[in-house]
Parts: sequence; structure tokens; C-alpha cells
Amino acid sequence: MQYEGKVYRPWPEANSLLIQTTLGCTHNKCTFCDMFREKRFRVRKIEEIFRDIDEARQMYPYIRSIFLIDGNVLALKTEFLLKILERIAATFPEYSKIALYAGLNDLRRKSVKALKHLKQAGLTLAYTGLESGDRVTLERIKKGVTPEQAEAGMAKAKAAGIEVLVSIIFGIGGKERSREHIVETTRLLNRMQPEQIAPMALTIQPGTGLEKQIETGEFIQATPLQILEEEKYLLEYLSDFDTIYWGDHANNIVSSRGRLPASRDLFLGKIGHAISNHPVTEQEVLLTSPW
Repeated sequence: MQYEGKVYRPWPEANSLLIQTTLGCTHNKCTFCDMFREKRFRVRKIEEIFRDIDEARQMYPYIRSIFLIDGNVLALKTEFLLKILERIAATFPEYSKIALYAGLNDLRRKSVKALKHLKQAGLTLAYTGLESGDRVTLERIKKGVTPEQAEAGMAKAKAAGIEVLVSIIFGIGGKERSREHIVETTRLLNRMQPEQIAPMALTIQPGTGLEKQIETGEFIQATPLQILEEEKYLLEYLSDFDTIYWGDHANNIVSSRGRLPASRDLFLGKIGHAISNHPVTEQEVLLTSPW
């Protein structure tokens, strides 16, 4: 199988077969991200994708989960993506899940009819990066999506029956805007009600615009205590819709994974204990490892 450049997948997809469908990201402007800096977005030739699918079949006798990379795979034309999904379903009839990276604007731009076709062809889950529900923070990090657009994209996915995992970043509002960031993010998640939520603590990637903003003092990082308080607020004020909480990213101070609202009290207890006892709360900056 042929992979070009650095390959990224979400941590819940650690055991999935990765099929490189696109290279790079259609947006590629977020100040905090360097995943696809060295790549110019393009779509792989369908013959190359089919070749990888066929080769994977020869390598693996049993595949349950497939994940399509690189970024913004849902930006592909629906007809093109349908061919890929149909090839996967025919090649791996034992599969139970096909997931991909998608922008919330990618969901918003497609019709519900098109999304339903993709669902029928096997697409089960879209990973989307919201990062924040705070309009000011979204503009500062150059996310390229508004709260209204994010909500519209989620609504279309729900209408089509495609599950959505929404990622958010604790600390992305910085020290100055920590409160506004988490309040507005929680408020937007309560309107969107995604089937899965994946929160992670901010990591400063070398060479990014955000790193330069830190060096100049334009961006001051949230403290570890603020990051814990953001997670506490989120867990306290998420409404009682059913969702899977992937709070076990390696960079998070506290690791929590399970269903909400059922696990709310358990997770809040862990966060409360960390706020009171974890030595990291005495530090000014949370030290994390780049992706």
C-alpha cells in the first residue's frame, strides 16, 4: 500500500485500516495545526485507491474498521466517494464501520440526499474539528467555520443518519479567553448534540502560526488549572443528550472515556480530584508532546 507524507488518524481509529484517499487538507490555515503543512491538497487517482484496497485485502483476512485519510475526505465529489465506498464494501463484506475526516462545512455543503447516499454506501462516522464554539476564538485560530455553519453541518449529518465525532480543544482560547471559549463551546455542543465528543488539551506544534504568536506574546497559553476548569465546566453543563466522550487523549491531564450523561459524576469526580491535588495545577503552562 502506498502512503505519501506524514499519515495521521484519530486515536479512536488506532486499529483501523487506513486508506489514503486525499492528500492534505482543503483548508490548511488553522494556526494550531501542522498536520498537512508540507502537502498541497489533491485527490488521489481512483485506480491508486482501488489498488490499495485490493492489496489490503491480500494482506488482511479480516477487517472490521476502515478509516479514510487525509484531511477533509468528504470534500470529494459525492460520485467519486461513492465509488470508493462501494469498492470497500464489496472487498471487505465483513466490515462494520467506515469513517473519514470531514470539515463541518463539508457536511453543510452537501445535500441531505447526497449524504444519505453516502450513508447507504457504507459511511458510518465523520470526524470533524470544531475546536471551539466561541466566534472570536474561531476567527483567531483561522478555523474557517462559524458557529452557525457548524450547527448547519451537524443538522444535515443527523438528517442523513451519519454519526459525527466533534473534536474540541481545551485551552485554544488562551489565558485571556478561556471562559468565553468553554462557555460558548458547551452552548454550541448542546445545540449540535453530536453522537461523539473528543476533547483534547492544546498542544503547541513547532512551526505553526500559534507558536509564533506565543513567541511574540500575542497568545498567552491557558494554565493547566484553567484547562481542568474548562473540562469541569463542559462536563457540568452539557445537557443530557447521549454521547460517547473520548476524553482520553494522551495530552489530557485526566483520562476519561465513556458515555454521557451516565458517566458524568465519575468524570467530574476525577476532574475535581485533579484540581485539588494534581501538581500540574501549580505550573503556568501544560507541557504536552507534539502530534
